[in-house]
Amino acid sequence: MEKNPITPGKTTIAIDVLLTIARLTTSSVPGVSRLSKLPSRRMKNLFRGRGLEDGIQVEVEDDTVYVDLYVILEPDVNIREVGQSIQSIVSRAIIDMIGMQVGRINVHVDDIDYPPENGI
Repeated sequence: MEKNPITPGKTTIAIDVLLTIARLTTSSVPGVSRLSKLPSRRMKNLFRGRGLEDGIQVEVEDDTVYVDLYVILEPDVNIREVGQSIQSIVSRAIIDMIGMQVGRINVHVDDIDYPPENGI
C-alpha cells in the first residue's frame, strides 16, 4: 500500500516565485553587492510575457527555466568566480525548491560598487 498516492492534477508555479528565488539567492552570494536595473524601459517592452524584476529576467519554456541576472559586484572580487557561483547557486535553488530544469543562467556584471573617493 502506498503512503502517498499520486493524485491527478497539476501544480503551477507563479513567475513571481521564480523571481523571488533568483533575487534572494543571488543577493546571498558572497561578492554580490546588489542587483542592477534592467537595461531600460524600452527593453522591458521587448520582454513582454516574461517575468521581470529589477535585475532579473525569468522565462519559462516547456518546463525549463531561463534566467538573466544583472548584478553589481563588490570591489576586489574575482568576477569570473562570483559569476560562476551565482550560476551554480541559483540553478541549484531552482532545481531543489521547484524541481524544474534550468536551461541557462546568464550573469551580466553591470558595475563594481567602489566606495566614493573623498573630495569628489
